Amino acid sequence: MTSPIGASFDAFCDTEGITVDQFRSVMAAAARTEGSPFAQVETGAITEDQFDEAVAKLLSDACGKTVDAPGLKQRMFAIVVPDEAMWGAVRTARAAGIKTSLLSNSWGGRDYPLEQLREIFDEIVISGEVRLRKPEPEIYRYTADLVGVPPDGCVFVDDFSVNVEGAEAVGMTGILHRDPSDTIARLGDLFGLDLESPADARARER
Repeated sequence: MTSPIGASFDAFCDTEGITVDQFRSVMAAAARTEGSPFAQVETGAITEDQFDEAVAKLLSDACGKTVDAPGLKQRMFAIVVPDEAMWGAVRTARAAGIKTSLLSNSWGGRDYPLEQLREIFDEIVISGEVRLRKPEPEIYRYTADLVGVPPDGCVFVDDFSVNVEGAEAVGMTGILHRDPSDTIARLGDLFGLDLESPADARARER
């Protein structure tokens, strides 16, 4: 539902004066570690401020320089903006009677535009609020139950392959999101709907 997170992470590294390889190494190691700051914040075990402190220390130790903790998460996501094409596709699908739900692993949850999200999603599931996180099977089943659709009737879209694999493991149809036009076209095929904006349709015809 947003512009690529990776681009914002790259911009963060440039601003902070650390290499992308150093950043990715820290992120990958933390993702593999049980009880990492990422797992803890995504399940509501620590606050966003505590997350900022923990990740700033990990980055500082790995990079040999001080990375300031205050506002760390905001700096990491500084250039992320809504993807209007995806928002439009979800809005169109919901208007056509498709049940829609946002399932998000949250790094604190303070920055969600909930008022706008409720305009296009029937349900909003934030990991820190339900104390579950992707790719745990329970969170996919929980979300399916909320919208009243069995897992094998759900289509799940995510830009992380591990999360898509988690959804597929409980019977959902998974789409690995890389390009909005491709994702929207695939969703349209699955639902039998035209979800593309006129501009997107023209671009695909070229």
